[in-house]
Amino acid sequence: MELRQLQYALQIAIDKNFSRAAEKLHIAQPSLSQQLSKLEKELGVLLFQRTTNSVEVTYAGTRFVEKAQKILDMVEQLKQEMEDISQMRKGKLVVGSLPITGAHVLPLVLPVFQERYPEIDIVLVEETTSNLEQLTASGQADISLLSLPLIDDSLDYEPVIEEEIVLAVPPQHPLAARLTQGGRPVDIAELQEEPFIALKRGQGFRQIAIELCNDAGFAPNIVFESSNIETVQSLVAAGMGIAFIPRMLLRGRGSELAPAYVQLSSRPTRTLVIAHRKGRYLSKAVVAFMETFRKVMEAERAKNRPE
Repeated sequence: MELRQLQYALQIAIDKNFSRAAEKLHIAQPSLSQQLSKLEKELGVLLFQRTTNSVEVTYAGTRFVEKAQKILDMVEQLKQEMEDISQMRKGKLVVGSLPITGAHVLPLVLPVFQERYPEIDIVLVEETTSNLEQLTASGQADISLLSLPLIDDSLDYEPVIEEEIVLAVPPQHPLAARLTQGGRPVDIAELQEEPFIALKRGQGFRQIAIELCNDAGFAPNIVFESSNIETVQSLVAAGMGIAFIPRMLLRGRGSELAPAYVQLSSRPTRTLVIAHRKGRYLSKAVVAFMETFRKVMEAERAKNRPE
């Protein structure tokens, strides 16, 4: 059994198509089929059930792919560790990120990191919270920028940002008048009868929003859902409901379809973290990225801190 055969089987399981898998592996399809047949003969089991139109993973194939992914990940970790020992500066870092959060934070961090470590290639993966947790737990992403709480208990994390959560309301909403009248912040319990707009399931911030309402003694009346928090804000501005929004994602007052933002009396926050799999070897590239991220965000906070 060879490592390349593990890679071949894994790619076939992902694509469920020999042609696509061969293209991604940069080999000819007949060679891929030949290597898989050789592997199955050696193992004495059928890993994939071939039909005219599809490729299905057998029970044995599922077990094989699970173990193959772990083996290949361990090999990659070993290579990274050896590269660090030999002081090699070249490498690749796969960074997962929530799309909107990453759009606000990574443009600050990536230029600084690439200036310091120009020979380390960064691969960005933008996904939902649940998908990023799976990718990070399986080793397909080295680290991911996520918000607490994490669902997958196989992940560990380093906190990097603590930011306030505010309430977005339509500009004509009675609560918006508090902005101009110097009124008191909004108590979340006041929002029990309000229609809420929330992110769809699988997004970490959705759970934060629901827990804020639950802690105030009610379940939110969610009337619209979106996978994009920018769409959530546009719907709020259009008068369709209210929503909780992290402070870094607030729109400028002159922006088209900008909601009004009101401070909450409890001053709730969310914690952004850099997550990685527990027990996973953290390469020097990973450690350097985490340190760079932390320093850049500390500098941004100091720059934006009121005098």
